[in-house]
Amino acid sequence: MSHFELLVLGHPHLRRVSAPVDDVSSPTLQTSIDTLFDFMEQRQGVGIAAPQVDWPVQLFIMASKPNLRYPDAPMMAPTVIINPDITYRSEQTNKDWEGCLSVPGLRGLVARSDVIDVRYTTRDGELMETRYEGFLARVFQHEYDHLCGKLFVDHVDSSLDLMVESEWRRQILRQS
Repeated sequence: MSHFELLVLGHPHLRRVSAPVDDVSSPTLQTSIDTLFDFMEQRQGVGIAAPQVDWPVQLFIMASKPNLRYPDAPMMAPTVIINPDITYRSEQTNKDWEGCLSVPGLRGLVARSDVIDVRYTTRDGELMETRYEGFLARVFQHEYDHLCGKLFVDHVDSSLDLMVESEWRRQILRQS
């Protein structure tokens, strides 16, 4: 896949459940991962899932860093997550604002587990088990949802928990 096109809310392929990746060492897969990373960087995302570009496999990238869309995001090395599983979710949740490249111009107040334990395969074929907390746990859960055919708007409690991006910037970012 040398070129990607972003699917947006309403496209039926965003609601598909993704298939596991069979061959992590495939040169085609490795090249597509690089292309997906560049695609995410160009759009200032802190993560992107393969289904967002009509690639229905269990793969996403987390690459948290402060940017225009997420000025308070923590720094982390870009991480390719393949065939993930969430093995633990804390009962304690936190509500915070989320946006999504596939839902342009909209933010939603979403409750997510504060702490998660996860298992996944790296792009090098290594099995990883780790714990994420706070913002990174939120990003992982958000991207994981894409693999299950879900979007952040599915998790808002009410339409009162939605805000257009420009108003979110005006109200929320001024408070921080």
